[in-house]
Amino acid sequence: MISIHVRPPEIEDRLLPGHWEGDFIKGANNQSSVGVLVERTSLLVLLAKMENATAASALAGFSAKLNSIVAPLRQSFTYDQGKEMSRHQELTAATGVNVYFCDPHSPWQRGTCENTNGLLRQYLPKGTDLSVYSQDELDAIADSLNSRPRATHAFHSPLGLRCNPCFSKPISKL
Repeated sequence: MISIHVRPPEIEDRLLPGHWEGDFIKGANNQSSVGVLVERTSLLVLLAKMENATAASALAGFSAKLNSIVAPLRQSFTYDQGKEMSRHQELTAATGVNVYFCDPHSPWQRGTCENTNGLLRQYLPKGTDLSVYSQDELDAIADSLNSRPRATHAFHSPLGLRCNPCFSKPISKL
């Protein structure tokens, strides 16, 4: 595992897009889960349907979502030390994304994702069976969040964000 403490400093600056934070949100009785990806600069959210909370599901779901993004916008991925990321080296091989791990019991080191998880609970309340949601329904939830104005972007939404020169067109077109 590569520690968050050796992550390049430009990731902290949030000036260049392509650096993601990830997590699982779990459903009723921890029997179902959804993978969450949040881009640190734009706050763009992607959700991945997971069959379960295993390393195989994390590898498949996160690989598919990360590979759906153009290569320049998938540089790094920061995660906690959950067992579902035990196949992180395969994720790097499949996507080209460097994976960094937070310190144990330090969710604030992925604060953007933790905040996003709170917003997602408006759509996916705790105690809900998350397995009933299709990938299309999860994409619609992500689109709703990505269309929501954010104070950190002068009340522009992640989908309409054009403040970064790397985004010559809205993120939704990438």
